[in-house]
Amino acid sequence: MIKIKRYPNRRLYDTSQSHYVNLDYIRELVIANEEFQIVDSKTDEDKTRSILIQIISEEETSDRQSLLTNTLLKRLICFYGNDNQGYLQEFLEQSFSAFIEHQDDILKLSSGINKNSPFGLFSSIVEQNMNMWSKLKTPRDKK
Repeated sequence: MIKIKRYPNRRLYDTSQSHYVNLDYIRELVIANEEFQIVDSKTDEDKTRSILIQIISEEETSDRQSLLTNTLLKRLICFYGNDNQGYLQEFLEQSFSAFIEHQDDILKLSSGINKNSPFGLFSSIVEQNMNMWSKLKTPRDKK
């Protein structure tokens, strides 16, 4: 596990390689699926989440196409503090895991079957996720 220290001046220091790093470096660690943790240099408090959110925020405001639409962001905000927040979190984690696990298969399908209709592939993925989600038991069902 790579340990990165965040100093009060917001600089990031990779202790495994003994050099200062930036957010692009952290983004590359994520893409490479490297395990890392970012901690406050004085308190050892975990700052990984806040740095990851900062990277997402910068990606969303860059010149590249946004991943999170205004509609999606508004709907996500509605789930904070909602009784279904835990269900949504579980659903999103499982959906992303399934998508990543089957990404190569999805690309093969999209290039073969749905060359002219990317929405057809997306609908299929959504349907598979909904089927998977409906098979999950809620915490209330487990009691």
